[in-house]
Amino acid sequence: MIRMPETPAVAHPRYDALLAEWCELLRRCQGDDPDAPDPAAYGRELLARWAEPQRRYHTLDHLVAVLARATELTVYAQDPDAVALAAWFHDVVYRPDRSENEERSAVLAERALTEAGVDAERVAQVARLVRLTVDHDPAEGDADGEVLCDADLAVLAGDPAAYAAYAAAVREEYAFVPDEDFRAGRADVLRRLLALPRLFRTQHGYERWESVARRNVGTELELLEA
Repeated sequence: MIRMPETPAVAHPRYDALLAEWCELLRRCQGDDPDAPDPAAYGRELLARWAEPQRRYHTLDHLVAVLARATELTVYAQDPDAVALAAWFHDVVYRPDRSENEERSAVLAERALTEAGVDAERVAQVARLVRLTVDHDPAEGDADGEVLCDADLAVLAGDPAAYAAYAAAVREEYAFVPDEDFRAGRADVLRRLLALPRLFRTQHGYERWESVARRNVGTELELLEA
């Protein structure tokens, strides 16, 4: 993996716990190879990337939230470790002025996980899952895709204050975009979400988050169009 400059990642209150969680996950996926690379080196770089200064929503807090939701939905996953790896990588490359973040994140996952000794089948699955977060529309029966996408979209079902904070953080990430252009672009994103037959594909996600998320997204859209 490309080495990153020092960032404020270590200041995050869950840094040590996240690093330990990553190391445990990658060790499981490396199998019994005694020559496998040290997971900690990869974990520190991932955490550094998630703490880059251009991020306002796609931060370490977002990573923590997606990992927690993926764990909450583990019962639905076919390969929970692949889902967890995809959660770590799904926004690891993030530049708000670029449109290929998911693809670049998937490519980095392929390169890093192969180098780290993860088997090719699982590496391919992780990269596929990362690419699904472009439109959050997994195919029917794609259990791992459903879990990752539900975990990523669970932020939409926050209480009013939490949702407002999320929307404000997204706007901050796009502070370089003029208000009129941002409103148009954001409204298009929200319309595409509302056009999905279901925002959440797992039974738990649908029952717990669907109605609240649709209300939140609809309200934001109304405000943008007012």
